[in-house]
Amino acid sequence: MDWREDRIGAAQRGENPTVLAELEGGFAVIGDAQFLPGYCVLLGKDPSVTALAEMPRADRVQFLADADLLATAVERACRAIDPEFRRVNLDVLGNADAFVHAHIWPRYEWEPPSLVTRPVWLYEPDRWRDPLTALSAEHAELRARITTELGVLANEDTVRISG
Repeated sequence: MDWREDRIGAAQRGENPTVLAELEGGFAVIGDAQFLPGYCVLLGKDPSVTALAEMPRADRVQFLADADLLATAVERACRAIDPEFRRVNLDVLGNADAFVHAHIWPRYEWEPPSLVTRPVWLYEPDRWRDPLTALSAEHAELRARITTELGVLANEDTVRISG
């Protein structure tokens, strides 16, 4: 089976090559589509949970805290690499994939003017499958920076909580 057919199970088995880190509330992964470099997703840990409301409150709060952690890591990494980094958008939708996940979208000044202030979902569907912007070795530096920032932020949280 292709790991894309069961992204969460593949992450749990160590077979999902997009995993950046396992966090308490989910798996931080870099997106397959990188037309907005740094796009990441936080995958919930239980593939049978289809909505945030199905999670116990403590798990839901942890998942959202980890989405914030990943969003901050993406922001720091993208700001360091691209001077036209603008901001991060965070979406928890669940309309197409029936498992809990959060999209972390970096946004840039170089985006088309008609889209830069609009939801990412308004980009042409072809952008999602464009081989020129698919995740590749070209994204290794960005991936490493996001992973490093995740580690720094997670350590800061641990120190703050236990210190």
